[in-house]
Amino acid sequence: MRLIRLRRKIEKPRFRDELKLIPKWLVWTLAFLYVVAVVLAIVINLYQDGGQSIQPSQLRGNPALASLAMAGIVTGVAVVLSVWLMALGYVYRDAKRRDMNPVLWTLLCMLLSWPFFAIGFILYFQVREPLPYPCPRCSTLVGARFNFCPNCKCNLHPSCPNCKREVAETDKFCPYCAQDLTAKQEAGSLVARSTE
Repeated sequence: MRLIRLRRKIEKPRFRDELKLIPKWLVWTLAFLYVVAVVLAIVINLYQDGGQSIQPSQLRGNPALASLAMAGIVTGVAVVLSVWLMALGYVYRDAKRRDMNPVLWTLLCMLLSWPFFAIGFILYFQVREPLPYPCPRCSTLVGARFNFCPNCKCNLHPSCPNCKREVAETDKFCPYCAQDLTAKQEAGSLVARSTE
């Protein structure tokens, strides 16, 4: 539950920024393959051997409509495959930036998405780790599961000295038991000054 609250507090993703995670080479490769597939489908449809047609009987006399129909079929298949491949590219890059195993999560999403309609992607988005964030004291990147900064020993999840429940750094009083937290902060700053 703490990680979900932390993710909501720290992460404010924008769709445009998340789309930038999809590798550019993948987008350009898919666009190139789409153009090649459309051209091949139209060429094969227009120059058939033996008069056997792939088209329905009402399109056989009109090559322009037959080519348009083939382009539509290729486009429909290409959109589904492209969205799936770009989602896999996103999962790989997103898992890498969250210090998760990118290959494992990409394979899991790939294997579970065909028989169970994207259950792998849903699973990934439910259990992914929050993004690392800067330490409030020294700005070193720390993981969401860290309790203390490994660089400066800053308490990343302060708790109330009375009820031991988690409080925010900016709270003056504990929201659960009304304990005065400013005395603790002043004592902590005095100890920090005396050690320097």
